Amino acid sequence: MRKKLAAGNWKMNGTTASLAEVDALLAAHPAPGCEILLCPPATLVSAMSARIGDGPIHTGGQDCHAEPSGAHTGDIAAGMLVDAGASHVILGHSERRQDHNESDKDVRNKAKAAIAAGLVAVVCCGESDAEREAMNTLEIISGQLAGSIPDNVTGENLVVAYEPIWAIGTGKVPTLDQIGEVHDFIRTQLERRFGEGVGRSVRLLYGGSVKPSNADDIFAVSNVDGALVGGASLKAADFSGIITALDNA
Repeated sequence: MRKKLAAGNWKMNGTTASLAEVDALLAAHPAPGCEILLCPPATLVSAMSARIGDGPIHTGGQDCHAEPSGAHTGDIAAGMLVDAGASHVILGHSERRQDHNESDKDVRNKAKAAIAAGLVAVVCCGESDAEREAMNTLEIISGQLAGSIPDNVTGENLVVAYEPIWAIGTGKVPTLDQIGEVHDFIRTQLERRFGEGVGRSVRLLYGGSVKPSNADDIFAVSNVDGALVGGASLKAADFSGIITALDNA
């Protein structure tokens, strides 16, 4: 059985004062049935990890460099995230692909580095509005999966997050049938490439305007093993409802 995962991406939000939201989450979910992950800005990874201690929440980074060290001003190596207390890292988010021109090859190399350092790589994929309108969604997803995921993956070191770009932070949500179609397709692609054992053990997350009000329906969709949540993860009151929905799924 794949353990459900509720992952929160704080993006470029949060200061030390924001860690009070972590305290609230710990109080609300002292023994959750699902796995919980929070990925704050790099400035908070160490403090958040220390705050959680042995609690039931994991801490992750939002990106890492493909190299273990070197002259890469402003970048963070996977080993540095591990040293700061992280266990996961988000890679290939559409905002990184767009804002920093990251290619599938870039994401693949970062994922290799993350896995080598002992991190779980949360690799993102998703189509734009134009690609959806052109009915190219599955072709785009297939290419991103093939190009972004390295060969040495298992259900323990890889999570795949499907985030349709047009639904991130917009309030737009694909239909349940659309979500199911893509998640079933991703599962099939993983099984074909890595075999049924690995292919069926990798957790698939949906991301894109997930809220407590729609979480129950989304988590009932085939091959949706959890969510990668943006804005709704910044406040414990909002994220808690999503965690509860996943616990009950």
